[in-house]
Amino acid sequence: MVDCIIVPSRARVLLVDDHHLMLEGLRSELERGYEIVAVLDSGDRVVSECLRLRPDAVLLDLSLPGRSGLEIIPDLRAALPSLRILVVTMHQDVVLANATIAAGANGFVPKDAQFSELRHAIDEVLAGRTYVSDLAVKSTSRYTLCEVGVRLECLSARQRDIVNLLGMGKSTASIAIDLHVSPSTVTYHRVRIRKALGLSSEWGLMRYAIAVKMSELRIQP
Repeated sequence: MVDCIIVPSRARVLLVDDHHLMLEGLRSELERGYEIVAVLDSGDRVVSECLRLRPDAVLLDLSLPGRSGLEIIPDLRAALPSLRILVVTMHQDVVLANATIAAGANGFVPKDAQFSELRHAIDEVLAGRTYVSDLAVKSTSRYTLCEVGVRLECLSARQRDIVNLLGMGKSTASIAIDLHVSPSTVTYHRVRIRKALGLSSEWGLMRYAIAVKMSELRIQP
């Protein structure tokens, strides 16, 4: 009599990153342990492809053309509640890590992490647990709740609306639709907001907007 050996099926993983070299590196490293069902380099088709392919997990970058990863996470969570979402990003930031988990992600790993940690993170989220890399946990936010409030006071009502929408992960195009203005108007306000807050980059503005959103979540009863 021959014993029947059951080979466990490999978890199905979808990769999303806007850098092709990063995508190929991830595919090459991970395809030995997981079934890579697709790779995407923009945010526009992430939800539709996940609905079509039904992966077990998606490795999601945040800085994507089309739609940001932070904007995609709630849509993925609503469309596919059982999907495990692991954010893999260049930003080593506890504020951003907290924001992605609050939005519905299951894990957060900076791209500075070793592949061994990434594989561990994938296995953790596939097992139903939440994983946040120590690289993010050990980073600090320079914004206190008091400073967030003080800085908001120097912005107009429309600028505060834009900051709040940015903190939700909204793109310029999405904000324009929500506020019934043109994308160029939103871009103009983003420049003015950065100048008012003394921020030198778009990432600095995004980080501040996320800090604002997280401070609102923390002070809710």
